[in-house]
Amino acid sequence: MTAAPALDMGHLGQWLGRTESVTDSVRSGLCDRFHATFGAWLFEAENATPMGLHWCLSPPAVPHDELGPDGHPARGGFLPPVPLESRMWAGGQVRFHHPIQVDDIVTRNSTIASITPKQGRSGPLLFVAVDHELSVDGRVVIEERQDIVYRPATKRMASPSQKPAEDIPPDAYVGDAVTLFRYSAMTFNGHRIHYDYPYVTEVEGYADLVVHGPLQATLLMNAAAMRVGTAAIKFDYRGLAPLTAGQPVMIRSEGDRVWLEKLDGTVTFDASYSLL
Repeated sequence: MTAAPALDMGHLGQWLGRTESVTDSVRSGLCDRFHATFGAWLFEAENATPMGLHWCLSPPAVPHDELGPDGHPARGGFLPPVPLESRMWAGGQVRFHHPIQVDDIVTRNSTIASITPKQGRSGPLLFVAVDHELSVDGRVVIEERQDIVYRPATKRMASPSQKPAEDIPPDAYVGDAVTLFRYSAMTFNGHRIHYDYPYVTEVEGYADLVVHGPLQATLLMNAAAMRVGTAAIKFDYRGLAPLTAGQPVMIRSEGDRVWLEKLDGTVTFDASYSLL
C-alpha cells in the first residue's frame, strides 16, 4: 500500500479563516425540480421553499480542466489543498431561522472555521469545518456548519454486485441511479462516485453508485420537521456508513433523533433536532 502523503499543517493552516461570499437567486424551476426529485419526502410549509434546497444554491462552477480525477474541483482555492485523495461530506449542523422563498436573492458568506488532523484506523484524516451564513435582504435565514473529511485513497476489495432487494417495505426510501443523477445535476456535483458506475466500482470498490450525504440529510431534516410541524429547527447530522443505489432505507425516529437504517439494521445517517 502506498504511504499516505504527509500533511504540512503549517501550509494548510494558511487557509484557516479564509472567507468566500457568493450570491444566487431562487428560481421556481429549481423548486419544481427539487419537488420532482423528493416528492412526498418533503415537509410542505406555506410560502417557503423545501428544506435542503439551499444546498443547490451557488454551487462552485469550476471549468472542466480545473477538476480533479474524482470529479471534484482541484484542490486549493477556497478549500485548503489537502493532499489526501478521498474527500467526503462527514456531517454538520443547520439552523433554519427563516424560510427561503421563490425569487429570493440569497447570499452565502463562508469561513474556514477549523482544520483538524486526526488518526483513523486506515491512516491520517483531516477534518475541515466550514461555517456558512445565508442571508436574504440582510436577514440571516440559515446558519450552518459543514464538516468535510479527507482521507487516503483506500484499496478496497471489489464489493460483490448487489441483488435487487426483495420485499421492500412500502414506506422505505430507495435512491436509484436516476434520482442520484437528478440530485447531482441540481447541486452541480461532479463527484464521480454518484454517477460513474465503472469508476465507483472499479476504482473506489463500492458495489454501486453512492447516495449523496446531503441527499440523505435532506430526507432526515424534512422527516424531523414533519414530526414537530415546523421547519424552524436546529438539525445536527453525521454520516456513519455508505448507502448505495438500490438499497432501501427506513426513516426511524425516537425522541429527538431520526436516522436512516438499511433492512439489515445498518445505520447510514444519524441526526438529532430541536426547536429554535
